[in-house]
Amino acid sequence: MNPQDRKERLTVPKPKDVIFEKDSSQPAINFDAYEHIPVKVTGDKAPQPITTFSGADLEKSVAANVVRCRYKKPTPVQKYAIPIGLAGRDLMACAQTGSGKTAAFCFPIISLILNSEDFAATKSGYSRRVYPKALIMGPTRELTNQIYEESRKFTYQTGLRPVVVYGGAPVLDQIRQLERGVDILVATPGRLSSFIERGRVSLSRTKYLVLDEADRMLDMGFEPQIRSIVDATDMPKPGSRQTLMFSATFPKEIQELAADFMSNYLFLAVGRVGSSTNLIIQHFEEVEPGDKQKLLVSLVRAVPGLTLVFVETKVWADRLEHFLVQNKFPATTIHGDLSQEEREYSLEQFRCGAKPILVATDVASRGLDIPHVTHVINYDLPRDIESYVHRIGRTGRAGKKGITTAFFSPGKDSNLAQALVDLLKETNQEVPEFLVEEAKAAGPYSTPPARRGFGGRDVREGHSRGGGEFVISGDYGRGGDTGYGGGDAYD
Repeated sequence: MNPQDRKERLTVPKPKDVIFEKDSSQPAINFDAYEHIPVKVTGDKAPQPITTFSGADLEKSVAANVVRCRYKKPTPVQKYAIPIGLAGRDLMACAQTGSGKTAAFCFPIISLILNSEDFAATKSGYSRRVYPKALIMGPTRELTNQIYEESRKFTYQTGLRPVVVYGGAPVLDQIRQLERGVDILVATPGRLSSFIERGRVSLSRTKYLVLDEADRMLDMGFEPQIRSIVDATDMPKPGSRQTLMFSATFPKEIQELAADFMSNYLFLAVGRVGSSTNLIIQHFEEVEPGDKQKLLVSLVRAVPGLTLVFVETKVWADRLEHFLVQNKFPATTIHGDLSQEEREYSLEQFRCGAKPILVATDVASRGLDIPHVTHVINYDLPRDIESYVHRIGRTGRAGKKGITTAFFSPGKDSNLAQALVDLLKETNQEVPEFLVEEAKAAGPYSTPPARRGFGGRDVREGHSRGGGEFVISGDYGRGGDTGYGGGDAYD
């Protein structure tokens, strides 16, 4: 990226500071796509799911904000997670982003804070050290900022004040925001640890802890920081606080780590919309590395709408953006070497359609709320099948249709061939012959993609723990166990 481009990004005015806009309602959801999504809950005495928001017993101001946000019908994760949250239970929830996870943990937490006896007595005010009632942690700047914006809508006219802190932004600005008071703190682990060490944040009154994209945080090197924040500070211990963890996939080893932070938790698994309804159409092109740019040009010309192009490295993200712009395609890029302001500007330009092609590393594969992506192109395939599923989950969101195209280079990508074949069969899609041949030559993939239709299976199943379980499909009572689970998350 040349210096003039960077300067241009930094001088663009920011969007207006508003909470509710005329057209800012929840993206239109194809609820028919959710009718047969399998849902499974395991653990002791799980509360019954809700079928409407009005039946959720939310605090009245929260219920009013549900209406303001134009939420009409709860999604599967909301049907189960909201009553579990309101019951004060710990929860490990496995469901794709884009299916309403933020509302699923925000609605009950906000309601519980507002209904608590000490709410008025501990109302936020100016203070050098703040005592948040709820802490929501996410792995990246973009995801935490996204959660913060949603929490502002959900706390509108409630008297609660959400604040977000993350690395890459000026520390003094965030300190000023904290000093004005905070009830719900949204944070990345690194910046939060810094503020705790400075004596700016105390977690002694934090009764609600949320880890969003928990598998990614626990698997990408954040575990020591999270353990320090949760175990080595004055935060109430498991059993004295409520802990909610949400992610698109929950492998066994991550569940075992996460269980250390929880007490008598419930495990919720929601099947992935895109696979069970075949809304994400997956195409594969066998292509040599030197022919990728030519094929990319033909694809972006052929498929209109927002196109997200994934590459392996930051260098190639910049190179490919430059190549597209040179060829008169409005493109931008996002990767870890850009400043926070540059990344936010790129995302805004992409979301609004000013630059409908976004070239990205895996920083954009998890958790980003871009509801209208038409086409996801894997210019470079990732190293593992989970990352592939997270990437394609950028389209086909909220029950809408989407298209994905993957550039498969024989030899370089052969290790993924069998997993991709299994995934295509799982989603009842056509399997290219060249992919079958590559799979036979490369041998079996080490981690099969299907986990009984979900992004994870409760590791406690089969052990004598005194719990129970129920499995429900979207139409309640027919049962169900289909659909590949996993399809969103984050870097």
